[in-house]
Amino acid sequence: MEIRTAGMPDIEAIRNIWNPVIRDTLITFTTAQKSPAELRQMIVEKPAQGYPFLVALQAGTVTGFATYGRFRDGPGYDRTMEHSIMLAPNAQGKGVGRALLTAIEKHAHGQGIHSLIAGISGENPAAVAFHLRCGFHKIAVVPQVGHKFGSWLDLILMQKYL
Repeated sequence: MEIRTAGMPDIEAIRNIWNPVIRDTLITFTTAQKSPAELRQMIVEKPAQGYPFLVALQAGTVTGFATYGRFRDGPGYDRTMEHSIMLAPNAQGKGVGRALLTAIEKHAHGQGIHSLIAGISGENPAAVAFHLRCGFHKIAVVPQVGHKFGSWLDLILMQKYL
């Protein structure tokens, strides 16, 4: 497995991972699918802002991606970031998520970040279990703050100190 910075040639593979999750699941509260232009912008802007946008490759194929950014605005939150990890279905349970998380944790630690936050849909128990295995702790459940497909969704917040 290879972990590297995302580039323009990865846009379609990232869309093929992300858009079905947006379109077909309650894993994310987002309802607008990602366009090539939006992903181009993210691939350029994230590193320019000091944040990684990483992809995982297996046999030369992008099987997941991860990034992080500000948890909340304001200087008091400068040392707390929120991360995102998405995997292709065939990459789940094979160490890809852990490799991506390890890479962004290493980057964040190198930037002086104190903690990472995971905001997880209450409909995604696999992500909660993954984060627990990776040393995160459940710190809050915010009931019914998401709405998608006619359902109210809980947001589970998890945190890890770096």
